[in-house]
Amino acid sequence: MQIPQAKLQAIRAGEVTLAFRRWERPRVKVGTRMRTAVGLVEVTALEEVDPADLTEDDARAARAPSVAALRAAQRNRAAAGQPLWRIGLRWAGEDPRGALRERTDGLDEVAERLRRIDARSTHGPWTRAVLELIARRPETLAADLAAEMGRERLAFKADVRRLKDLGLTESLPVGYRLSPRGRALLDVGVLDA
Repeated sequence: MQIPQAKLQAIRAGEVTLAFRRWERPRVKVGTRMRTAVGLVEVTALEEVDPADLTEDDARAARAPSVAALRAAQRNRAAAGQPLWRIGLRWAGEDPRGALRERTDGLDEVAERLRRIDARSTHGPWTRAVLELIARRPETLAADLAAEMGRERLAFKADVRRLKDLGLTESLPVGYRLSPRGRALLDVGVLDA
């Protein structure tokens, strides 16, 4: 579920508690926690709603100027024939990967996990090569990094997300960089073993 940056900030501040989406079927469920630029955002409620039943309270909670504007926004969507879903949202705390990126302990365990990822990979070992590439070329477009590795951009980005989940990389407005944890992993040579 894509949420614009301004809305994310408002969710964090508690000013936005609802979003509306037209989907054939829900793409989130109650309890889903999404990692976003402002931390974790949790889905607290989910229900199909008739646009005619939207209220001024809905508009305020979604930070729409009025219920008429909220209804109009839903009519103008490309998926206008699909059901409308009211989604309750709340800020659920900081992204735990932020603290993980700073930790430089347990690197042997991280290296072992990367070895297992490489062993299961359908395109061969890649973890060390991607870490070294990001170290050499921080703030480089993912498409350029993927091309340098002879990979498709979306598959490359999925691999980098796996490294990010381990606290080894950080996403930037353009490209990536190694986190302190990722840099330490390369510096101490535990991947050489």
